[in-house]
Amino acid sequence: MAASDTKTTRLELIRTKARVRVAAKGLSLLKMKRGSLVMEFFEMAKQIRSMRENMRESVSRAMESIRIAEAQAGTIEVERIAAEQGSANATVNARNVMGVVIPNVELSLHDYGAGYSVVSVPTSIADARNGFATLSRLIVEVVEKEASLRKLLNEIEKLNRRANAIENVVIPSMKERMVYIKQRLEDLERDQTVSLKFIKRRISSG
Repeated sequence: MAASDTKTTRLELIRTKARVRVAAKGLSLLKMKRGSLVMEFFEMAKQIRSMRENMRESVSRAMESIRIAEAQAGTIEVERIAAEQGSANATVNARNVMGVVIPNVELSLHDYGAGYSVVSVPTSIADARNGFATLSRLIVEVVEKEASLRKLLNEIEKLNRRANAIENVVIPSMKERMVYIKQRLEDLERDQTVSLKFIKRRISSG
């Protein structure tokens, strides 16, 4: 704090006290938001762990189903039918979680089965297709959650920096300013009191 830049007036003292109150209130709100985001972060991390386990199981089922399909219909037939499938598109939107914009991904599998009739192929091929469709959706969901998790972590770190700056720098600096102003005002009051006493003595002795 530069003492030369500080106005040592009662008005400045009142203003500084008001700034401290505003900063303290802002700090409290930041900590509340940070706490809510931390809870959301751990809940989402828990969901991701569960989804990853589901994804590993889905990979095993999908790979097993494709092996069965190839054994029953042959690799060439499986590849032919796979080539006739429609496209897959992912639409990325955004949603707001306590002020944090996180992605919302929707996967669309278009025109499945356009090149063949379900009844004309072995059930194992349909099972394989469904297994990989499920796996695709799980992968997209995990990617979405992990991207959201990174967004939340970045926001939590940002709030940490802001809260630490207010708590450890801004508020202490303003309180130090208040102490300085109070001391200067008390010094001025003492000087005025001494001056008044001196003037009174001079008047009395005169």
